[in-house]
Amino acid sequence: MVRWRRHLHQYPELSFREKETSLWIAKRLEELGCDVRQNVGGHGLIVTIKGELPGPVVALRADIDGLPIQDEKECEYASKVPGIMHACGHDGHTAALLAVADFYNANRGQLAGERRLLFQPAEEVTPGGAVEMIKDGALDGVDVIYGVHLWTPLPYGSAASRPGPFMSSADEFVIDIEGKGGHGGLPHGAIDAIVVGSALVQAVQSIVSRNVNPLHPAVVTIGSFQAGTTNNVIAERCQLKGTVRAFDERTRYMIHDRLESLVRHTCEMYGAKHTYHMRVGYPPVVNDGTEAERFFEIARPIFGDEGVLEADAITVAEDFSYYLNEKPGCFMFVGAGNPEVGAVYSHHHPKFDMDERAMLNSARLLVGMAEGYANNYSIAAK
Repeated sequence: MVRWRRHLHQYPELSFREKETSLWIAKRLEELGCDVRQNVGGHGLIVTIKGELPGPVVALRADIDGLPIQDEKECEYASKVPGIMHACGHDGHTAALLAVADFYNANRGQLAGERRLLFQPAEEVTPGGAVEMIKDGALDGVDVIYGVHLWTPLPYGSAASRPGPFMSSADEFVIDIEGKGGHGGLPHGAIDAIVVGSALVQAVQSIVSRNVNPLHPAVVTIGSFQAGTTNNVIAERCQLKGTVRAFDERTRYMIHDRLESLVRHTCEMYGAKHTYHMRVGYPPVVNDGTEAERFFEIARPIFGDEGVLEADAITVAEDFSYYLNEKPGCFMFVGAGNPEVGAVYSHHHPKFDMDERAMLNSARLLVGMAEGYANNYSIAAK
């Protein structure tokens, strides 16, 4: 796994461009003796391993894409591709699932049912790769699906998940305001786009505090405000960019509607024109309650009682949500942080790295979840 991960780390590819990565993974899988279906939903791959005993179809997923970040680590396996690196652990996810493929392929005689391994492209960029994988049959006949994210905020030797809403949706908006430019000393003859934009920034703060149910967490952030050119000219144009995060669809789309209404009414009040665009991203990751309980049962023998944690809900997004909208399953974090090996940087940081031993924990957890489900499935069938 370390060898595989370090190769992938040196040769990352961006979302929707993972051609060479996909070919490399396919070659490794064929060397392991696996049957591989390529070009699924783009550069995705599916490995189907059928056991000799009857049982369920369990899907396990890893993502394969990198990020447009310059690798600043000083190590032998640093990225060789300028401006691109695996800054989120997808190389480790891929290496762990390759090990799972090797394990299952070597133990077909004891395997009940089918294990379907999904190597998914384009997790990092909307609309994401999961949707196209699903359209291309990735979940056809699947009973349950599991996924793991190696997570450096958690220490090596731990794991975390939670039932219900786990990770938020993530939508992005752009607001362009057009006022009327003029002389800074003659404001009465102009419509100041900065004033309009500032009023809108203040108004938007009321959405979460006054429109969202306090028991339903949500975030509305304006992260960019661009306007003006100099000190004595009233700005004619202003652009705001921001994001919306929520853990349930009703809250999510209520915020969309309220934001659009505030933009319209604020601009009308000042006599300004506007355009408003909301880019809908991934839905929330919502774990099945039964499968989340299975995580706590399966993870304890691997990580020990103190190493198994109930995660807080987190306002970052993952397109694993699309799989969970179709099938029951569970998304889980496996601790990969360790100051002793320099694994102290956050995900998407230029110096991101991980404790590579966490890959084995990830593989063990995925296999444990799959076999735990299969054992209960067999008992229920009897």
